[in-house]
Amino acid sequence: MSKAAELANLIGNINAGGGGVNRNVIINGAMNVAQRGTQTSHSSGYTLDRWNVYTSSAARFTISQESDVPSGEGFANSIKLDVTTADDSVASSDFGVFRTILEGQDLQSFCKGTSNAKPFALQFFIKSTVTGTYAIELVDSDNSRAVTKTYTVDSANTWEKKTITFPADTTGAFTDDNNASLYIQWGLIMGSNYTSGTASGSWESQTTANRFVGQVNAVNSTSNNILFTGIQLEVGQNPTSFEVEPFERTLAKCQRYYNRHQANTAYDVVCHGHFGSDTQWFGTYFFPTEMRAEPTLAGSDTWRIYTGSTVPVTSGSLALTRATTTAMTIECVTGDNNDEGQGAMMTNNNDSDAHIEFKAEL
Repeated sequence: MSKAAELANLIGNINAGGGGVNRNVIINGAMNVAQRGTQTSHSSGYTLDRWNVYTSSAARFTISQESDVPSGEGFANSIKLDVTTADDSVASSDFGVFRTILEGQDLQSFCKGTSNAKPFALQFFIKSTVTGTYAIELVDSDNSRAVTKTYTVDSANTWEKKTITFPADTTGAFTDDNNASLYIQWGLIMGSNYTSGTASGSWESQTTANRFVGQVNAVNSTSNNILFTGIQLEVGQNPTSFEVEPFERTLAKCQRYYNRHQANTAYDVVCHGHFGSDTQWFGTYFFPTEMRAEPTLAGSDTWRIYTGSTVPVTSGSLALTRATTTAMTIECVTGDNNDEGQGAMMTNNNDSDAHIEFKAEL
């Protein structure tokens, strides 16, 4: 795009209420943060931070962060959806998407549901084995409204940039809170339940048959893969240049939803605490950034409590006792013969693959 065209697009967005800094409401659109690492045999749930793959079909994926990126565009990473179990017989109820979910309080600049509503300008890069028509929808979950547009992958296994403008919607405001308000969903596989209607290209009450009209089956072979990067959604009628932000800022945004303490070495220290009884240890873990909501605790249980001598953690006993958006108290049931009030620290039990996850996802 020429400088003159970029300037014209920026002016167009400013006229539509967009432009300026902090214009990209997408988090981790450059696919730089991947706290979970590679996911195998994946069918549902979060993968790279803030990105979710969901399918009700038989298709399964290996999801990974890759260095395969469009040349000369300033990106270092992409997300790769590698089909490991194909679905070449599409049932009417099959549904599969790549998606992200946004909070209502981050979407107020679109003025949705008012007379001053703004359009949604989306851009992204895609590289897919399967050419043809793909559908993408925005879903306003606060008001059960949706809009679908289509785009075309023209060349197989080639990076292509797509720009799509979704119209403003004067009906139904996004709720101003920290709950899920907007789903952005790229179609992967869709049965006739979702393709047999008519895609209007305008906001409407969500109608199942209209959601992914024209969508190809992108998961019909284990030779297939799909990569994305450079995803940006902003207020306005024309996408502007991708907004680059420092890695640490993107990481902090991601850690608001998901924080993973991954062991780097054997006996890595997690946190400090004390024994509340001879078999119960309590420690407080402070999150690096305030989380969206009180999180849940998950992860491996190969841990120990160290008092100067090793006290093993009973298998499966890692538990949450209290949590806020800034810290969590972890309880471990251990072996006997410890002293109430005795200080000790929690470390992994000589296991560099051990991790703890704190989740406050949408």
